[in-house]
Amino acid sequence: MSKQPRRTFTSEFKKQMVQLYENGKSRASIAEEYDLTASALDRWIKQARNTGSFKEKDNRSPEENELIAMRKENQRLKMENDIFKASRADHGTKVAIIRNNRDQYSVSALCDVLQIAKSTFYYEAKEATKEDELTEAIVEIFHKNRKAYGTRKIKVKLQEQGFVVSRRRIGRIMKEQGLVSTYTIAQYKPHKTACNEAATANVLKREFEQTEAKRFVVSDLTYVKVQNQWYYICVLIDLFNRELIGHSAGPNKDAALISRAFANVKGDLRQIQWFHTDRGSEFKNEKMDELLETFNIGRSLSMKGCPYDNAVAEATYKVMKTEFINQMSFENLHHLELELYDYVNWFNKHRIHGTLGYLTPVQYRKQALKKVV
Repeated sequence: MSKQPRRTFTSEFKKQMVQLYENGKSRASIAEEYDLTASALDRWIKQARNTGSFKEKDNRSPEENELIAMRKENQRLKMENDIFKASRADHGTKVAIIRNNRDQYSVSALCDVLQIAKSTFYYEAKEATKEDELTEAIVEIFHKNRKAYGTRKIKVKLQEQGFVVSRRRIGRIMKEQGLVSTYTIAQYKPHKTACNEAATANVLKREFEQTEAKRFVVSDLTYVKVQNQWYYICVLIDLFNRELIGHSAGPNKDAALISRAFANVKGDLRQIQWFHTDRGSEFKNEKMDELLETFNIGRSLSMKGCPYDNAVAEATYKVMKTEFINQMSFENLHHLELELYDYVNWFNKHRIHGTLGYLTPVQYRKQALKKVV
């Protein structure tokens, strides 16, 4: 049952009720007809007779006024005693003390004791609130994005929320909150697996900035521990917008793993013009040749012993290990596939990329389509 709001009465109304009583109307009739309590009416009659005023302070006895004054003084002494040690503290500490005690004592009294202007406190309290909101936003962005974002990307996401702050300030807050990005700069290392000696040329020639979707799709494999066994992940990356258009996971580092990644691609595979990889032996076999020939996909291979020819794939796997693989503990293949699916979805739809002007791959693709239309 909802609580009825407390009624308020004007001095004029109270005076009218007293006059009705003095004119002979009974207390019971007045209380019933005007929905009043008998105690309230009695108090008004008494106030009118004693002082002629309906204000509480005008109807207190000297003893009551003295008692109230003593209580206020005791509260002030208690407040001064509580914060006496802070009276010589630095300005920032004083402001913090006022903020932390404003529910217990009046701001005016606190400012008076600590010798801070009320206007100064309210301004700095407002700024402190903004700082708290900024800190909360940074922490939320950091954790929502797999602890992978550093100051640069967090700054971009903050701007979307209306915060305009420097990377230095973001870095300071991250340090205060103990937020350490898992992202590190990619280091490319040559593969030590068997080499594909095919005479296929390097058509890509490190032209990693592509202006046409699916003109060049690059790929590589990486390993991941599942319980006590090594499993492998394959992703297909569209150089146009760095989107992971296909992915797969399995126990073997073979053509079947790559074929499943192609099967995972949405849309017509014939839209892919070139498929570029390093010279790993898993990319050179009859099954792979049949797949590429069926969908009329051209072939491009890195130069022997030169991982930089497939730098985007190398960098992507470095990021995946830092943001995904190294942060997880996989129970079985199904668990790995489920988490990989979730990561790919986040990578494509939510993870902003510096090379894409801090857009996600999906945002970049959609903007490009709008320009064409």
